[in-house]
Parts: sequence; C-alpha cells; structure tokens
Amino acid sequence: MKNCVADGNTIDFIATAAVASGEPVLLGKVVAVSLGAVAIGEAGVGATEGVYELPKVTADDITQGGQVYLKADGMITSVASGNTLAGKAWANAANPSDSVWVKINA
Repeated sequence: MKNCVADGNTIDFIATAAVASGEPVLLGKVVAVSLGAVAIGEAGVGATEGVYELPKVTADDITQGGQVYLKADGMITSVASGNTLAGKAWANAANPSDSVWVKINA
C-alpha cells in the first residue's frame, strides 16, 4: 500500500509551551502524551494510543468507562463544557484522588 503515511500511534509536534515527559498535549482535537521533555519551540513526539495515568481534578469522581476531558491546564475532568474530549476512564478515580487512568482518544 503506497498511501500509508503513519501507523497513527505517535504524532510529531512543536511545543508552544514547555512540556514534561508524560504530560498530555492537545493538538487540535487530538490528545497526545509527550514521550519526552520538550522545550518551547522544539519538536517533540507524542503517543496517541494507549492508557496513561494523568493528573485529574481532585474533587471529580470519575467512573470506569466514563468519558473524560482535558482542561486547558492539562488536568483531566469529567466536565465536558469548555474542555476537549480526552478519552475514556480505564479505572475508577474517586474524589479525592489526584490521577486517573485514561485510554486516550477513545
């Protein structure tokens, strides 16, 4: 097949802010998890598939299989309004936990 350009498991990006390794990055409507630390203006690579432990809004009570959203500050929330769909919760993350397992882009 001559028209395959990528396997879709990773995506290259230019950091618009400093990014830590393992930090979620929003690229349009695609959520990627940075595979390394990236300085502002530098090229990075992010994973677009898989399950990752990501920081969440502590007060949110997230249930397994529920849709979760990425806020502008990089936190995961159960609130859709004003946020971007990040994927599905892979496990329960009750209040007051500070992280949740997320199957990104699901």
